[in-house]
Amino acid sequence: MTDIRGAARSGQLSVGRTAVDGIRVFTLRGEIDHTVKNVLSEALLGDDDAVPPRMVVDLSGVTFMDSSGINVFVAAYQAVGESQGWLRIAGAQNSVLRVLQVVGLDEVIPCHPTVEQALTA
Repeated sequence: MTDIRGAARSGQLSVGRTAVDGIRVFTLRGEIDHTVKNVLSEALLGDDDAVPPRMVVDLSGVTFMDSSGINVFVAAYQAVGESQGWLRIAGAQNSVLRVLQVVGLDEVIPCHPTVEQALTA
């Protein structure tokens, strides 16, 4: 796993990146709020590969997410859709999953209990 940004303080976001069969897997740890939205956006959207992106975002290590995270996921979903790719969310803890459900994002971006299930869906 490649660490894109380490968490310097408790609660900050760290983003790890790996690939499985050409699918980008991002493993997030910490909190997603307005202070880290640019880090998250750059991690998910900053790579300019010619191949249509297929992404799984592992949220199992995310303890908090506000609307900033929702906005980044919507932008990522739109970006990969425009290039014939897809985005899936995996392992969201109950508090984060509830945020996704309240705004209806789980109806747009598929949410799976595990990374393995997201990869094979």
